[in-house]
Amino acid sequence: MAEMATGTGTGVGAAARAEGLHREYGRGAAAVRALRGVSVALAPGTFTAVMGPSGSGKTTLLHCLAGMDRPTRGSVWWGGTEVSRLSERRLAELRRSRVGFVFQAFNLMPAMTVAQNVELPGRLAGRRPDRHRVLEALDRVGLAGRERHRPGQLSGGQQQRVAIARALVSRPEVLFADEPTGALDRATGHEILALLRSGVDRGGQTCVMVTHDPVAAGYADRVLLLADGLVVDELHRPTAAEVGERLSRLGG
Repeated sequence: MAEMATGTGTGVGAAARAEGLHREYGRGAAAVRALRGVSVALAPGTFTAVMGPSGSGKTTLLHCLAGMDRPTRGSVWWGGTEVSRLSERRLAELRRSRVGFVFQAFNLMPAMTVAQNVELPGRLAGRRPDRHRVLEALDRVGLAGRERHRPGQLSGGQQQRVAIARALVSRPEVLFADEPTGALDRATGHEILALLRSGVDRGGQTCVMVTHDPVAAGYADRVLLLADGLVVDELHRPTAAEVGERLSRLGG
């Protein structure tokens, strides 16, 4: 499997990469330096977990990589496109077509059917729904035949599967997941993590996930550990115990 470079982050052929990423909030003495020169590259078809203590910069890194937040300095690339300097309009267009998002909160519309929820981002972008793609995405997450259900008729795990189908329907190059199992019980969380893992192994999906759970991180090919806005360690196909032990050193 292709590797993910860290450090200088040249990242030739990377699905997404950051080079010299800084993100500061506020100014002067009160400024918070969330990221302090982070360079990472995510190889296509890999699963990366990002971990660290509270305030380490892990969510800020994910949001910058996903184009949801702009770095103060440095650059973000999706393939050969530098997205950190694009206009908001162009960035929004690329986000809808090239990346997908899954969050802890499912963010489903309760009055809409499952199929309508999956179609929603495309409709908001002014695209006519592709029924075949919608059904294909639902089948991929194990919800074939549930397209007419409402979110309230589904379990929490099934609702998260709808959210994943919604993220996958545009066939994104990279799937960004922010604590995707945080609102689920452990057994259901394992099902969602296995689904993400399968997307990487069988579908060639690139996935990057922020998590606080060492067990969740154990599904990843690599784990990046952040502290004080810097990548301070990296683990390759670790066990949950190895992740927990290394995280405890950082105070996570």
